[in-house]
Amino acid sequence: MVPMTTRATKRAKPANRPTHSAPSEGDLFYAAIRSRDARFDGRFFTGVKTTGIYCRPVCPARTPLRRNVEFFSCAAAAESAGFRPCLRCRPDAAPGSPEWRGTSSTVARGLRLIAEGTLDEGSVEDLASRLGVGERHLHRLFVRHLGATPVAVAQTHRAHLARHLLEETDGTSTDIAFAAGFSSVRRFHTVFRRTFGVSPKEMRRRPRTNPNHDSSGIRLTLRPRLPFEWDALLAFLAPRCLPTVEDVAGRAFRRQTVVDGTEGWIEVEPTDPTNGILELRTNHPVSRELLRLAERARDVFDLDTDTALIADVLGKDSRLAPLLRAHGPVRVPGAWDGFELAMRAVLGQQVTVAGARTLAGRLIERAGVLRPEAIVGADLTAFGVPSKRADTLQTLARRVLDGKLNLDPWSDAQSAREELLSIPGIGPWTVEYIAMRALRDPDAFPASDLGIRKALGKNGAPCSAKDAERWAEAWRPWRSYAVMLLWRSL
Repeated sequence: MVPMTTRATKRAKPANRPTHSAPSEGDLFYAAIRSRDARFDGRFFTGVKTTGIYCRPVCPARTPLRRNVEFFSCAAAAESAGFRPCLRCRPDAAPGSPEWRGTSSTVARGLRLIAEGTLDEGSVEDLASRLGVGERHLHRLFVRHLGATPVAVAQTHRAHLARHLLEETDGTSTDIAFAAGFSSVRRFHTVFRRTFGVSPKEMRRRPRTNPNHDSSGIRLTLRPRLPFEWDALLAFLAPRCLPTVEDVAGRAFRRQTVVDGTEGWIEVEPTDPTNGILELRTNHPVSRELLRLAERARDVFDLDTDTALIADVLGKDSRLAPLLRAHGPVRVPGAWDGFELAMRAVLGQQVTVAGARTLAGRLIERAGVLRPEAIVGADLTAFGVPSKRADTLQTLARRVLDGKLNLDPWSDAQSAREELLSIPGIGPWTVEYIAMRALRDPDAFPASDLGIRKALGKNGAPCSAKDAERWAEAWRPWRSYAVMLLWRSL
């Protein structure tokens, strides 16, 4: 995505325009900040030239004059242009991220890897190598789509994570510095002061954004893009929880986790139903892995999705428009662990959701965990798994252990698809389901799914998979969301 407005483009000579031209993108964004339209929150940021501050569209401060503002596609672009984040509206708390606004898949995957700390532990060259492109090309892609370099994006990410931890935890400055990805405490203090205009100590004196913090554990606030329906997500996840590993109780989702070799737990529950705000609670200490858990939670609950944008695309289809009106915007739940999800998908072939959960429960009870190393050496047939399916599961586990198959979120979905299809016993439906939930591909589509075909059929008779695939072409690049809508309609 090209930066929305930069100093360079403002100096460019304007082209001749018709007398009655449509409003420019900048004019539309200015109308959004005047109305404080929450639907635009996270889609862009406003830099105010008279103050040197950049804000979210929903900032409560007085609206600046049109001639005094510039618009940016992401926080890093605004900071690269010399603006500091507003301390009132907290741009770091804006929902969403640029990958949902049509950037290239390479940039989307790069953003996810940066969020997971790739540039904290390696170089831009390492990041480019993981993405399968050259370092210079990656630099050009980031500048073209985001208006900021990979290094600038990573630095902004670290600074805002540090602020998040300072305001919501009791961790020491040293712990927070390293947890946020800084290589030294001195570097942390320098970047923090340059970014926010105050020191970490001064920031901590400000009122906490999470007044419910106590000594029983760490609590982090997760802000989704609105509208947000927590109960719909829980309704999908509850029957698919892994026995003894995951659980839904009331309106809370709880999961056992391992951080730095230590077992613990996380729990996610809404604290502000009106604004859809969630709270993540955990007994793990402040560390870099803790932040990765928070990032994974955002994926699992699909918090960054711009459901209004997707609804605009899907709502143009006569088959989906009434479903959107009846069931509202949808999200695609992710997976805490890609291998776990793939195992469940294979176990679920030709059985019900409840049947797959029962089989998974037996494996967990006897093998301990659904990890590749545990599955490879286990006698799966003793747990009630048919022999051919057991072979499939163990081949899957070996491919993951050998590094031939990467099931992490935002990994190369096409390469993973090809590798999965080469495993005997895994077909297109399973591959697309894994792509939807584990790989986070927004355009996955299991055309042969009976539920999809029933939802698209007439008089109770399912349509053909070929017809379903043909109709779904108009839903690109959001076919995964159409799938969830069709399933919900049943």
